[in-house]
Amino acid sequence: MSPIVEDWGRVPYREAWERQKEIFGALIDDRGAAVPSVTERVALVEHDPVYTLGFHGDAGNLLASRERLSRLGAECIRIERGGDITYHGPGQLVVYPMLNIVRRGLGVKKYIELLEGAVTELLKAYGIESSSNGDAIGVWLDWGMPTARKICAIGVKVSHGITMHGLALNVTTDLNAFSEINPCGFTDKGVTSIARELGSYSPSLFAEVKIRFAEILTRRLG
Repeated sequence: MSPIVEDWGRVPYREAWERQKEIFGALIDDRGAAVPSVTERVALVEHDPVYTLGFHGDAGNLLASRERLSRLGAECIRIERGGDITYHGPGQLVVYPMLNIVRRGLGVKKYIELLEGAVTELLKAYGIESSSNGDAIGVWLDWGMPTARKICAIGVKVSHGITMHGLALNVTTDLNAFSEINPCGFTDKGVTSIARELGSYSPSLFAEVKIRFAEILTRRLG
């Protein structure tokens, strides 16, 4: 069964985080039911500028001071997902699947591969060749080359087979925001976006990517 896809629009990070936790908790409580009564969700979100640090992430990968973050109108929040530090902001498609992967016959590794595969399929539709790799979760361009650059970060939490958090795909994102961190803990890798790789910006690109990605992910989950 495909989950319900919800477009949460542009919301502050903490607000979306609380909404996730509420649904996540309800799915955990419902996980033993013979007939599920809580519907799985996939939330599509755009955030105001914020940096998030995974539970075991290195705070030293935040390069900006608290004062600098304040001037940028951002904050850094440590959260319960895997992975290190990343940026969320306007022009970035953030996707939060809240799923029971046990019922879907998926382990954590296969679930992450499913997310990576959905992003790779989307990018291919735009003529962008990308890949995942075993050394660094996410989706990359030119992995293994000096020009390696990340276009999609993935960081999830899975408890009792229920997922939250998810992925962040740079569509028309201001990539200068990544200069305040070592993205995902890397000091020798770049970041990129769909708009940068296409070499052009279309006002409709973000909305188009959102629709296409939702279709791809729900098909793969369904």
